[in-house]
Amino acid sequence: MRIENGAIAEVGDVGAAGGGAGSVLDLGGATVIPGLIDAHFHAYAAGMGGIMMATRTKSFVVINGVNRLTAALRRGFTTVRDVAGGDIGLREAIDRGMVSAPNYLFSGRVLSQTGGHGDVRPAEHDLHAGCDHTHEVVDGVDDLRRAVRERLRTGSHVIKIMASGGVISPTDPLAVPQYSAEEIAVVCEEAGRRGSYVAAHAYSAEAVVHAVTNGVRSVEHGNLIDAEAARVMASHGAYLVPTLAAYDAMHRRGEAAGLSSVGRAKNAEVLSAGRDAIRLAREAGVRVGFGTDLMGDLEDEQLSGIELQAQVLEPLELLRAMTVVNASLIRDPGRGHLAVGSPADLVALRADPLRDVSVLWDRSRPRVVVKAGAVVWDERTRSDDRRAE
Repeated sequence: MRIENGAIAEVGDVGAAGGGAGSVLDLGGATVIPGLIDAHFHAYAAGMGGIMMATRTKSFVVINGVNRLTAALRRGFTTVRDVAGGDIGLREAIDRGMVSAPNYLFSGRVLSQTGGHGDVRPAEHDLHAGCDHTHEVVDGVDDLRRAVRERLRTGSHVIKIMASGGVISPTDPLAVPQYSAEEIAVVCEEAGRRGSYVAAHAYSAEAVVHAVTNGVRSVEHGNLIDAEAARVMASHGAYLVPTLAAYDAMHRRGEAAGLSSVGRAKNAEVLSAGRDAIRLAREAGVRVGFGTDLMGDLEDEQLSGIELQAQVLEPLELLRAMTVVNASLIRDPGRGHLAVGSPADLVALRADPLRDVSVLWDRSRPRVVVKAGAVVWDERTRSDDRRAE
């Protein structure tokens, strides 16, 4: 493969005929795959939600976020879609090469209704915090319209809404749909007018159908869908972004990481259902991507999410979920392929994942990560930031 100006210029055995005086990276017979995409990432998730995370200083949250992004890149995730927080300043620092991080797409603060998932206020406390680093409480058609416009003005790639209850929020049942049809529709209308789209946190079949039929394109989690909800998703061209890593990690480590007793009880409701949701979605023809949704100290479980999704998908389907499908979801299909003209975002593995899928998550076998033609991490030597073109 030959790389020029951060893109793939030639594929195959180019040899000396490839021309040019650039450097050569010898991968020693490794298998090269496209850079992986995590479509449900949280750079600013400095804790397990609630008041603690909402009140952390912005400086701490950003520095912690940079560390989370650097770790993701070194695991082979060369692109992430941050669907709760992030901002144009962080993206600019990444684009300028000031920090080592994946290509960064962000939603800005998630939109949540009063008392919905994202409203961190416990019922028994008289608090007036409607906005934090990752969420904002916004109600009503007119205010939502303004909120979407403001996010798009400041560089958001996607608009995220909370369309059902959630695990970490204190006052909302998991299954109940959130936001009215009119509220969801206006968010989708405003996003669509600017060439963007809407992602919705949603668990239950009722909440997923409510979201998708009112214009939502990307369903996050979807653990409690049924066959009919999957059929509706498929008929509307919606994507499913499973986040199996989060529930497994919260089950094993949630208490130590600061997850509340209410959150642990809610997590138990959805823990085993995620795999069934993927099966139902596949059977209905829904495009299934990949995300992790890891918060606080659980961020080191990102590769575990691959192993969990491998229990449901065949190796080729799994690889496509993290590359081709997610690239289509973010409307940048070139990132999911090793083709001439595609960005040179690559991961070199010590085995062929179609024959030995465990190499995708096995950290005992060193990997090399290339982003835009630069070696950003080489576990063979534990070095980074060398040119590969």
